[in-house]
Amino acid sequence: MTEAVRLLNPDGTVHPDERYAMPDPAELRARYRSLVLGRRLNEQAGALVRQGKLAVYPSSLGQEACQVAAAAVLRSGDWLFPTYRDTVAVVERGVDPVEVLMMLRGDWHCGYDPATHHVAPQSTPLATQLLHAVGVAHAATLKGEDTVVMALCGDGATSEGDFHEALNFAAVFGAPVVFLVQNNKYAISVPLARQSAAKSLADKGIGYGVPSALVDGNDLAALLAVLGEAVERAASGGGPTLVEADTYRIDAHTNADDATRYRTDAEVDEWRPRDPLVRMRSYLGLSGDEFRDDAEELAARLRAGLSTESAPDPAELFAHVYATPTPQLTTQADLLRAELEADEEPA
Repeated sequence: MTEAVRLLNPDGTVHPDERYAMPDPAELRARYRSLVLGRRLNEQAGALVRQGKLAVYPSSLGQEACQVAAAAVLRSGDWLFPTYRDTVAVVERGVDPVEVLMMLRGDWHCGYDPATHHVAPQSTPLATQLLHAVGVAHAATLKGEDTVVMALCGDGATSEGDFHEALNFAAVFGAPVVFLVQNNKYAISVPLARQSAAKSLADKGIGYGVPSALVDGNDLAALLAVLGEAVERAASGGGPTLVEADTYRIDAHTNADDATRYRTDAEVDEWRPRDPLVRMRSYLGLSGDEFRDDAEELAARLRAGLSTESAPDPAELFAHVYATPTPQLTTQADLLRAELEADEEPA
């Protein structure tokens, strides 16, 4: 695998690459705003966890460029298949941020309607969503639909069998899928060196005949260029692409994780100067106050939305499992209803 594609150096200066052109400045400014909002979303969600308003939040602080670019390069009819850490990508795709966080509050399996925005539910099991993504892409091809699917995962997912099955199927059948691996260096507490002996996770695509690329995951411009090209290839019948984004998870895995047990503060500090927001802000010549009001408006909206108490209907646990409930599911729903009714009866 060649050196990672980069269009901007960490200090915001241009890093020429003869293979890719720098995206339009107007687009970069719009996407920079998304970075600012994504960073504020990460910060506010962490605060809501500490206040007991969210059960858990897997932060993507430091990885916002991957999330913004993945959603931005898709067309209106394309699909996004995110993981539990990809909240910023889901919001960038147009889903209401309060609805997105409802799953992490524990009120719903998925707080939004996937069909409305073509965004699948955020997947907690590692790599299972990759097979679902390939299935949707292959089905679209069979139906003659012009649909591209963006499937997100982390480095830990590449150690799962589902990852390899998804790549193999997509390659054999030419499914219009873009696999974006956000290599943030840790699968919870397991470092990359204990997960793979490959020099690059992008190399894993080559064995399946899938065109692959390694890109600087903290360089929004490079991500937009590489992922945009991959979407165009898929849309034109060129099949799948695997893109590895070289990035870093600044925060712990979740609020329940103590990252100091498996990495040093010095290691984290090495990555801070590569911050995707600072890099893009320097290139565009913007101040740190740009879009701050928009970000604070988003934070206020999250605080208000997540502070409203709700009373989920337990029967909804069974409502969206199958289009036609199985006999076993109906029995379980009846048992739950009977237990709830018994609890309501006077002693």
